Amino acid sequence: MKMNSFMQIPQGKLVAALLMPLALGGCASSLIDVRQGSEQVAVAQADQVSQCKAIGKTTVSVLAEVGFISRGIDNVDANLLQLARNEAVNQGGDTVVPGDRPEIGKRTFAIYKCRP
Repeated sequence: MKMNSFMQIPQGKLVAALLMPLALGGCASSLIDVRQGSEQVAVAQADQVSQCKAIGKTTVSVLAEVGFISRGIDNVDANLLQLARNEAVNQGGDTVVPGDRPEIGKRTFAIYKCRP
């Protein structure tokens, strides 16, 4: 019986298979919608919003892994923050406060209205 081995895979296909998840991982950040007004949403800590009106909460999530490749935590966090800012705009808020992170790729944010 002839067994297939790693070395029998054509080099071009092997390189493509290894680079595909990296390419997709880099594109994931550009796939997050940036809603108009979201760039004006501030990020604050819980002790900085005592004078603000609580609007609500949102739990957002993104892929932390593409295939068998883990995305960088900075990219994952940037995507989560953008999604939270988008949701703040949807709910009429202007500030988000990062909260619980039950797992990588998922986070809860509190939404506040701090500016008149």
